[in-house]
Amino acid sequence: MAAGLRVTVGALKPKHPSDSALTTARLMMPTDANIMGNVFGGAIMRYMDEIAGIVAVRHAEKNCVTASVDRMNFYAPVYVGNLLILKASVNYVGTSSMEVGVRIEAQDPSTRRTTHTGSCHLTFVALDESGKPTPIPQVVPQTAEEKRRYRNAQERRKLREAEARSLHKG
Repeated sequence: MAAGLRVTVGALKPKHPSDSALTTARLMMPTDANIMGNVFGGAIMRYMDEIAGIVAVRHAEKNCVTASVDRMNFYAPVYVGNLLILKASVNYVGTSSMEVGVRIEAQDPSTRRTTHTGSCHLTFVALDESGKPTPIPQVVPQTAEEKRRYRNAQERRKLREAEARSLHKG
């Protein structure tokens, strides 16, 4: 990372994950699904990217772009008529990038039965007015859950960096 970025990072006031966390719900409609009523994974991923992007912008207070999506796991189906509930928060912050975690749930609105249907981690990069990576505030986890997410995100970051190094060797 450029030395200028490091100096500027220290001047930014750290934030808590709760400062930018969001929960949203969307009613799943026929346009989100196949002819059998199963919601497309791609539709879910779009909504996941949207909420994660909003959380990233709220944290950075700058334009942010998706840099990567870690493995997307679908645990259960989502159907037309379900509420798709998306819960997102910043897990970890580097210099100009951050990991945002998203938990995806499906709820039957008539019974309120809720099922955890998927989880994913997305990396976003904050950009300045010229489209270049720019420093963002650090994240300071407060709760035990936020601290666990932070530690897990540090491990995922190490794995991503190791993978990037091995890809650039060959």
